[in-house]
Amino acid sequence: MHMFLNRRNEENRTLIEQILLEKYDQYYRLAYSYTHNEADAYDIVQNGSYKALRGSNTLKNTEYAQTWVYRIMLNECFRALKQPQHCSYDRMQDEMGKEPMSIEDSNLDIDLQRAIDALPEQDKAVVILRFFEEMKLEEIADILEENISTIKSRLYRSLKKLRYALGEDV
Repeated sequence: MHMFLNRRNEENRTLIEQILLEKYDQYYRLAYSYTHNEADAYDIVQNGSYKALRGSNTLKNTEYAQTWVYRIMLNECFRALKQPQHCSYDRMQDEMGKEPMSIEDSNLDIDLQRAIDALPEQDKAVVILRFFEEMKLEEIADILEENISTIKSRLYRSLKKLRYALGEDV
């Protein structure tokens, strides 16, 4: 029995490593959509990867491994947002190194980003996963561990809030 568990643990770890390598860019985009900072996004993915690898032995059903890792990354995003913001050297470099954007190009993007950031955590997650990560509602429901009808409600409520925030007719 002990040898079976060790083999399963090794297989889980290998599977998690493979998922992390294949989906790294998606995890980074997800983290960046929450932090708007490269260094913080990398930290989130690094911490999430560490937690996924460390906890790979707790993965019970390998067919849900991608969902399991995505949930870890999302929880890392939420955790990072709850921490007090500190001014790091990397953050200052990121801010100072940004190219000035033209007003015409950036107004809608900035307004949309602010409107998304103003959404409650779970609603924001639904919007980001649906529209920026192009996930199906069923996948989002699995990741957030919620009923699909709850996900649909969150999505439609969030879209209504976003339209209102952007001054569109609701």
